[in-house]
Amino acid sequence: MANIKSQKKRALTNAKANLKNNAEKSQLKTAMKKVKAAVAANDKETAVKAFNEANSLLDKAATSHLKHKNYVARQKARLAKEVATLG
Repeated sequence: MANIKSQKKRALTNAKANLKNNAEKSQLKTAMKKVKAAVAANDKETAVKAFNEANSLLDKAATSHLKHKNYVARQKARLAKEVATLG
């Protein structure tokens, strides 16, 4: 453990941020899985709703630097391609 007061505070802040980031990453992965599951079930209506939610979460992840912008663009394109196969 750190001896300097500011470093003790920083350790607490980092731990809190780590929990928040892990929760957001998990939420993002779940949203992406929901899109894939809806596509696999051939349910276009659910897939479109899940796709819109996943897009929103991906954009937020890019804005908060949780995920790189190129990763976000790639995932959005892949999900859109899958949803488009439903016709």
